[in-house]
Amino acid sequence: MFNQELYNRMEKTVIAECGEALAAIRYDEIQAYLDAILKAEKVFFVGVGRVLLALQCIAKRYAHLGIRTVVVGEITEPAITDKDVLVVGSGSGETLFPAGIARKAKALGATVVHIGSNPRSGLRDVADVFVRIPVESRAKAEDEIHSKQPMTSLFEQSLLLFGDTTAMMMVEDRGIDVGKLWQYHANLE
Repeated sequence: MFNQELYNRMEKTVIAECGEALAAIRYDEIQAYLDAILKAEKVFFVGVGRVLLALQCIAKRYAHLGIRTVVVGEITEPAITDKDVLVVGSGSGETLFPAGIARKAKALGATVVHIGSNPRSGLRDVADVFVRIPVESRAKAEDEIHSKQPMTSLFEQSLLLFGDTTAMMMVEDRGIDVGKLWQYHANLE
């Protein structure tokens, strides 16, 4: 039966797991990620399923910060160049579509960033930067953070929160007035 106590237990589980996952990301990987994002002309994002939804949220928030973002597959997607970055979201690093797009972007000279949980994936030979969110995945690595949540929920949640955390880092680093960001928010709503 659903009740307040059940909700409170589940909410605490989700929050605690996300906190543990975010705290486990290595700072040198975060720094390499931010360096790649900030020097790029355009930042492309690719993923599938719930990972794609998290990446779309990150792309939107970064766009609010003045970063030119593109979600792969959008009808207005421009060409990727050697001045651009492709951010690949894939916990396993083996998801067919994002892995294929990563290889294509690499062949075109773009910098490839993989955010995932499996450091031994096929993307290790393609990615210039790897940010590991060391949560439970299909790879079942010994050092993964176990989750009580279904399937890859913890990875998807942590990915979204990683994007918001790095956006806040950029806001503080650049001295951006958060109140002025509303000028970039959608207004046809």
